[in-house]
Amino acid sequence: MDVEYHEEYIYNSRGVQIFTCRWLPFSSPKALVFLCHGYGMECSNFMKGCGTRLASQGYAVFGMDYEGHGRSMGARCYIKRFDNIVNDCSDHFKSICGQEEYMGKRRFLYGESMGGAVSLLIHKKDPAFWHGAVLVAPMCKISEKVKPHPLVISLLTRVEDVIPKWKIVPTKDVIDSAFKDPIKREEIRCNRLIYQEKPRLKTALEMLRTSMNLEESLQEVTLPFFVLHGEADTVTDPEVSRALYERASSTDKTIKLYSGMWHGLTSGEPDSNIEIVFSDIVSWLDKRSSCEDMKSIHQSILVPEKLNVTASLVTLNGKKQHKTRSHMKYICGWKSRGACHDSAM
Repeated sequence: MDVEYHEEYIYNSRGVQIFTCRWLPFSSPKALVFLCHGYGMECSNFMKGCGTRLASQGYAVFGMDYEGHGRSMGARCYIKRFDNIVNDCSDHFKSICGQEEYMGKRRFLYGESMGGAVSLLIHKKDPAFWHGAVLVAPMCKISEKVKPHPLVISLLTRVEDVIPKWKIVPTKDVIDSAFKDPIKREEIRCNRLIYQEKPRLKTALEMLRTSMNLEESLQEVTLPFFVLHGEADTVTDPEVSRALYERASSTDKTIKLYSGMWHGLTSGEPDSNIEIVFSDIVSWLDKRSSCEDMKSIHQSILVPEKLNVTASLVTLNGKKQHKTRSHMKYICGWKSRGACHDSAM
């Protein structure tokens, strides 16, 4: 199915020029989907596949590059306040929902990695407004294995306003770790709109604080959600998604773990795997895009038959099967080795 694509620049509440885009079906959309991209990423190129696929299935899809990301203005990948990202997205997305042609359409958030945290925080601003969320390898909890000592956080906090933009957080090449398909990996590496340098100090601390705050309030998540995670993800810990599923208060929640898949479920896997992932996403959205469909939905878990998942999924009665734990370390939901923090998408 052909889709329409449009771009527009707007200004946020701080007067910064922000890039926005949308993918639209030629017919009236089933529902609205709002994209929240990951750290260092952008919408127009990196999330083009996602926007096009969902629009071709009848959804109106809207994205924006956060301040300092992609084609938006601002210091590259400098997050002064995480709330700025959340508020900018919330304001823009709600302005679209209020347009006459979209009145009455169901509204869904879609977040990848750090964008998962953005989506959950948008939901928390107005819990009754959103009809659901798709969360792909979300950043919403710090692994207990590497939770920083309060003294370390205190020391870094003392200098964050002195050298906030310094790129001093050590990282490995996250693109190599996140995207399995070598051709797709190089295409992503050649995308100059994607930030590929070390994280800035203030940015890293804002993401750390956001993850810790989310971890403490996962029980406040009440909207329907579908959380997806690759079992072989070495960028964000699959335990993050399990924790979200276990602790969220949502009565309609689904988790699916993909054996052998990496962090970039929707952009870095072989085409056959990406087709499986988007088929699951579209199926989940389709069942929740009309009021009639929602009446028959109950809490569920999807177990991938073709992918031979070996790690356990959380069961309806709260019991868990055997889990295989990794000995690698994670911080802010990102996997790291020793003292190195890995930047994430």
